[in-house]
Amino acid sequence: MRNRGAQRLRHFVNLLVWALLLPASGARAHSFDPALLDLHERAPGVFDVVWKAPPAMPGASAAGGSALLPDLPAHCRRVAASAAAEPSDGEPVSWRVDCGPAGLRGERLAVAGLDGTKVDAIVRITWRDGQTVNGVLRSGADEMLIPSAVTTRGLAAGASSLVVVERYGRAGVTCLLFGFDHLLFVLGLLLLVTGWGKLVKTIGAFTVGHSLALALAVLGMVTVPTAPVGALIALSIVLVALELTRPAEAARTVSRRYPWAIAFAFGLLHGLRLADALAQIGLPANGAAWAVLGFNLGVEVAQLAFVLAMLAPLAAWTRLAARWTPVRFVPAYAIGTLATAWVLERIQQFWSHSV
Repeated sequence: MRNRGAQRLRHFVNLLVWALLLPASGARAHSFDPALLDLHERAPGVFDVVWKAPPAMPGASAAGGSALLPDLPAHCRRVAASAAAEPSDGEPVSWRVDCGPAGLRGERLAVAGLDGTKVDAIVRITWRDGQTVNGVLRSGADEMLIPSAVTTRGLAAGASSLVVVERYGRAGVTCLLFGFDHLLFVLGLLLLVTGWGKLVKTIGAFTVGHSLALALAVLGMVTVPTAPVGALIALSIVLVALELTRPAEAARTVSRRYPWAIAFAFGLLHGLRLADALAQIGLPANGAAWAVLGFNLGVEVAQLAFVLAMLAPLAAWTRLAARWTPVRFVPAYAIGTLATAWVLERIQQFWSHSV
């Protein structure tokens, strides 16, 4: 009777977790499928514009068109357009604008329709001399002020290496803290591994893995399509969650015996995703190596802070699970449910893009 009661309670917890987390299946990680706005200066004050809205965008119009539209300064007039003059869901369109002698420096640029959505709009402006300005717009912050001086990520041309490391370090911290799949995988490792020595070794291997992949991707030595990588990262979290559901008395698997090796292998995938995020931010024309170093340091600092912040809650949960066995499976089912939703979502989006 006792076992039957525990089994019923476990089934109830499973259903409860599904009910709570399925509405969140649309959650995104590492800026998955953002809107993209690219402006390239071809002549003084004249810009080639490329715009791509994400497919199936939350807040799309009933007619099926994208509700998002770039909002350039009023003095910019369109002088040429591609064959597809109107934005199409998920398909890039391009045109040319002439902003006159005033250009875009010191002006405000916005993306209309972001309010009330969960969509990020990545903006990249490339000037004639190769310098770039990058920004991310979102609901509640749907416009940006374009610097009046030529800058990269707010860096003045010729900024010191220390300033570059500090600015990109902040970007790395932000990327990690909003990279929910990265944090969920680390949480799974914390739940899976027992013993301080093995835990340090596992987290260290994961760090080495994603740092190595980040460096190789930035150097152009490894190029992998973004969509399959995102699906594989979500699948790696599902596999960790499945491992967490195994009874303690079950035969020890490779993941239990060599968690550091599994962490290193999956760390390579996460590093490729981080490289994609860094590519969206953009690198300065000078000091790219310092920017990559700063970004990676920011990621590691944020990851360490997350691990330290989770130690006390996980210790309390371990004590509770020792007294009430069904509680032990709640994190596994919660992590697995959300990760499975990500896998299905990313496979569906990858498939819809490829057909």
